[in-house]
Amino acid sequence: MMTIEECKKIFDKYGGMVRSKHLQEANIQYRQLQKLIEQGYVEKVRYGYYQWVDHNDLSEIGVVTRLFPDAILCMDTALQHYGYSDRTPCEWHVAVNKYSGRSRFNIDYPFVKPYYYEPHIHELGLTFSEIDGYQVRIYDKDRLICDCLRYRNKMDKEIFNKAIQSYIADPSKNIPNLLEYAAALRVKARVKELIGVWL
Repeated sequence: MMTIEECKKIFDKYGGMVRSKHLQEANIQYRQLQKLIEQGYVEKVRYGYYQWVDHNDLSEIGVVTRLFPDAILCMDTALQHYGYSDRTPCEWHVAVNKYSGRSRFNIDYPFVKPYYYEPHIHELGLTFSEIDGYQVRIYDKDRLICDCLRYRNKMDKEIFNKAIQSYIADPSKNIPNLLEYAAALRVKARVKELIGVWL
C-alpha cells in the first residue's frame, strides 16, 4: 500500500484531480482510495473523478478548470470578473462546444450552467485571465457583450443594462472586435441599435 505522500504525488501530477483510470494505472486500489476518502484526504467530485482536499484552497474555480478544461467562462461569470456586474452568480457560466457531452454537467458541486455553441464560434473572442491564482479561459469583453445581446431575453434586465452601460464607459473596449464578433454571432443589428448610438 502506498503512503499518503506517495498518493498525494499522484494527484499532484494531474493538478490535484485524478480520474479513476489514472488511479488504476498508478496502482492505487479501490480499498486504499476509500480509506483516503474516509480520512478526509480525497473527495469524490463526480463519477470517476477524485480530488485531493486542499484546506488552503477554498476556491471553486480550480475544480471548474480541472473538470472542464475545454470550457470558457462567459455570461454572468465573465460580467462579474470584468466588473460589469456587481452580483456574484450562484452558478459558474461556461461556454462549451455543442458536441461535447451534456451529462458531464450533471454534478452536485460546483453549480455549473453550460452554454452550447457551434464549433466555429465557440473560441471566438477567447482570452486568458486569472481568478484566485488559476489561469482561466474567458471571453474578452467584446465577445461577452455580443453574447449578452444574443441572450438578452433570458438575462435579468438590471444585469443586462449595467453590462451595456459598463461596456460603453470602458476605455479598453474594442469596437472593431465587437463588430466582427457581432457579424459572426448574428447580432449586428442589436449592436447598432443598443450600442451604436453611444459610440
